[in-house]
Amino acid sequence: MRAIGTLHALINRLERVEALDRLAGPLAGVVGRVVRPRPVRNLLSGTYLGHPLHPMLTDLPIGAWTMATLLDAVGGPDAEPAADRLVAVGALAAVPTAASGLNDWSDTTGPETRLGLLHAAVNLATLGLYLGSLAARLRGSRRWGIRLGRLGLGTMLVASYLGGHLTLVRGVNVNRTAWEQGPEEWTPVLDDEQLAEGQHRKVKADGAVLLLHRYRGAVHALANTCSHMGGPLDEGTFDDGCVICPWHGSTFRLADGSVVRGPASSPQPRYETRVRDGRIEVRAAG
Repeated sequence: MRAIGTLHALINRLERVEALDRLAGPLAGVVGRVVRPRPVRNLLSGTYLGHPLHPMLTDLPIGAWTMATLLDAVGGPDAEPAADRLVAVGALAAVPTAASGLNDWSDTTGPETRLGLLHAAVNLATLGLYLGSLAARLRGSRRWGIRLGRLGLGTMLVASYLGGHLTLVRGVNVNRTAWEQGPEEWTPVLDDEQLAEGQHRKVKADGAVLLLHRYRGAVHALANTCSHMGGPLDEGTFDDGCVICPWHGSTFRLADGSVVRGPASSPQPRYETRVRDGRIEVRAAG
């Protein structure tokens, strides 16, 4: 337990190294501009999948390189071709994995951006070691190839720890509405006359904060907290039946909460609405 506490203390110190901002800030800005086109953003964010793409892709290089190390250790001469192929497969899979990770990282700020930069640097070192391992194998220097692969496995484990910390401790790119529970029964939240065509209001219903918007005569209600990074949708902009988050531009359709543009990958929780006795009522969609 003491070792775990020491490790967390080290991570916390790294998160406070503001000198990293000199590189992290400009680099994140460049990545943000590269991934700005909607098809690129949706693809790398996992919008088309309904959950983030990066965690899924990490299994490919991690699995390939781990199995290559195992075959190097116990497979014998007959397993050498398979081990070499796995090293190559892992290197190829690392490219889209890195692209999706950089896409997610470009939306972070402060401690998450600093630690994410270190995570990326260690992953880059891992890729370099495995490329060196592959080159040595192809030249016939198998002993050096195996050594470099084992070093790569070590740095990969460090990068995996940092990635897990970013996701599970810092909460980077987790669904910020996962635990939201709105009213199951019809609940009045606003006088109907207070919401004119094209207007929006932030309201509360049984502790849940909702966004109301009237579009083409219909009243729509979504969770007000953006599922991507928790941005306040009521401070966003509205266009053609959609709301655009003010923080990172995630765009949700008001009618059903579906994601039109990433970086969000989880749809926005939707609430049913009705007008009764001059009051707008809402309840969680079934």
